[in-house]
Amino acid sequence: MAMIEKAKILDANGMRRSLTRIAHEILEKNKGVEDLILVGIRRRGVPLAERLAQLIQDIEGTKVRVGKLDITLYRDDLTALGDQPVVHGTEIPWDIVGKRLVLVDDVLYTGRTVRAAMDAIVDLGRPQYIQLAVLIDRGHRELPIRADFVGKNVPTSRRELIHVKLTEIDGEDEVVIMENPE
Repeated sequence: MAMIEKAKILDANGMRRSLTRIAHEILEKNKGVEDLILVGIRRRGVPLAERLAQLIQDIEGTKVRVGKLDITLYRDDLTALGDQPVVHGTEIPWDIVGKRLVLVDDVLYTGRTVRAAMDAIVDLGRPQYIQLAVLIDRGHRELPIRADFVGKNVPTSRRELIHVKLTEIDGEDEVVIMENPE
């Protein structure tokens, strides 16, 4: 499928501003960082969680723990991924029981990734609560899931795709809408 770039919706500065706002909102809603753990959903949620942790540290002067969550084996489309899905592993070396978790991902779309992430988290223990932070919310939910913290709401058609590029993975920071021209 040949996708073409339709529009740039965030550049590096816009992304930084959105993440800074989300960091402030996380601090405000959680009344600080005590018992707070940011958990990035692999792949692009991890660097976003690390950036949020750095912003929170810059604001509060306190380091926030960041975990990495692999949801591969919790996906409801696992058979569609092939015979040997690549599992990168979960890295959450702390007890999460009674902690305040913020799941971090790049794009919220159908809600299925977040459902899989919550299943994976609950297998590790029972946090006090789970919140969700996303850079982009594009709508089209298939499950009753909403984000607590959103960088930007971007209404899209189902023919469109949101592509988040991060310096840590792609060498640049930007968010673009891609579209199938057919």
